[in-house]
Formats: sequence, structure tokens, C-alpha cells
Amino acid sequence: MKAKLGMSPIAWWNDDLPELSDDVSLEECLRQSRSAGFTGMEKGRRFPEDPQVMLPILRAADVTLCGGWFSGTLVDEELAANKDRITPMIELFKAVNAPCIVYGEVGRSIQGDRSKPLATKPRLSDDEMKAYARRVTEFGEWCADQGMPLSYHHHMAAVVETEPELDAFMHNSGEGIPLLLDAGHLAFAGGDVLRAVDNHHARINHVHVKDIRRPVVDGLDRSRQSFLDAVALGAFTVPGDGSLDFGAIVQRLADYGYEGWFVVEAEQDPRKAPPQKMAEIGHAELMRVMTAAGYTVETEGFPKG
Repeated sequence: MKAKLGMSPIAWWNDDLPELSDDVSLEECLRQSRSAGFTGMEKGRRFPEDPQVMLPILRAADVTLCGGWFSGTLVDEELAANKDRITPMIELFKAVNAPCIVYGEVGRSIQGDRSKPLATKPRLSDDEMKAYARRVTEFGEWCADQGMPLSYHHHMAAVVETEPELDAFMHNSGEGIPLLLDAGHLAFAGGDVLRAVDNHHARINHVHVKDIRRPVVDGLDRSRQSFLDAVALGAFTVPGDGSLDFGAIVQRLADYGYEGWFVVEAEQDPRKAPPQKMAEIGHAELMRVMTAAGYTVETEGFPKG
């Protein structure tokens, strides 16, 4: 089985908490992650939107674009509005041969609002969830028809956060919307990561290997503290520096034949957790557990020739 290792630039630049950002260029971000061994990087705010500008930067860094976040609003807005907003991203991702676009629902979400405690997250009724799941499925099918598959990201403080919410979304949606499994977000929400793999492995097309610091997560006052408070306190980190058993998680994915990207997405304060050091810790731990699970990790970055 083959796998690829990527990172998210959120370790260097945090879009929701600008104070948790390192003042480094895109080129330096790519250099640091590549020197740690990663061959892919998800899109961040400092990436150019023109493929003719992006491709030479990726080629020089020997890195490929391995995904990127789209802020979806299908819980409240119509398909047409989301299609209009995602179309330029689809064309960009096709031009640079990215594997997928990460769909993150921001409609009703409190993930970016530090004034909203975790306990006030939005919740959908059964009928709302059914309608939402059908709408996202239709959107995913449309994006795939345009040549770029989506990957649905369950997320803290959003309408699909908990394991029961993920189960309901997956039950009511279809194969047209694949799943991004994020170990850190599911564990933060109190879910069982291995059980989620068992239940939904057939739809997983992208994996975020985000770790959590269990003492930080368990110590939160969810009636008072927000998702961004949790991030600032260090709730998330890279594999090998946190509390999750990635040996078991990766082995379970291997048992079901998952092949593709494993992306380290770990937003932290770069002054407390230097991104290059964190990248090196995460890469070493992933290589250890992936080798044990029987994966061959691809080492080629930007395609030669």
C-alpha cells in the first residue's frame, strides 16, 4: 500500500488567530516542511491563486499541492452560490493536479468566533440534517463532474462535530461526497476514531493526522471557552507530541486498504511550537507507524519532467 505525507500551512500561519502566525514566506514554509520529509502542502492564504504563479513555486520547493479548504455554506445557502464561489478553486486545483478540495461547513459555525463557547455550537434537527446531507451530496457530485472531488471535513464547533452527527451525516449523504477523517477533531469532540474508521472507511478519501493534548482538551470549560481559546491553549499538536495512538489509527486505515494522503494539520503558537521542529516530530512518528502498518511512503515531491 502506498501513502503520501503532507502538511497544512496552519502550523505557520493561522487564518482565524493571526497572532498565532510565524512571519515566514510561502517559500520558507514549503522549504521547512520539505526538509522534514513532507512531499505535499495544503493551500493556505499566502498561496497565489494563479496556477502559472503557483506551479514554479511548488516545483522549486519539490512539493505538490495536496488539498485545501473551501468554506462552504450549504447549511444556509443555495447550491448556486457555493458553485459560483468554488469554481475558480476547482480550476486552480485541476491546473496544479491537486487530489481534492476540503469542504468545511462554516454556515452557522462558531469555530471562528472567540466570543462563542464550545457548548453553544449549532445543532441540526433530524430533518435539517437529512436535507443538509442531500444538498452536500449534490454539491459533491457536481464538483466531481467538474473534475475535482471534494472531501467533507467534520469540524469542532460546526454543524457536524460529534461522532453521532458524523454518523447521521454519513447515513443521509451519498457516495458523491467522500469523507475527510480528522482524528484530532473527532477525538476533541469525544468520538472514537477507530470506530469511525470502521463505520465509514469506504468513503474516506483524505486523512488529517491531527493530534490532541488530552489534558488541555479535558481541562476546557466548554460553557465558557471557545474553539479558538482551545487552539490558543495548545489543544492540537502533531503526531508523536500528543495523546492519540496513531499506530492504532494508521493500522486500522491500512486494514481497510486506505491509500492516499495523510496530512499533518496542527495549529499551534509557532513561538511555543516551532513549525519546523513540529514537522520533524510529526514526520518521524508517521514514518514509524506507517512502516509498521505496511505502508510504502512515497518520497517524490513535485513530478519530474
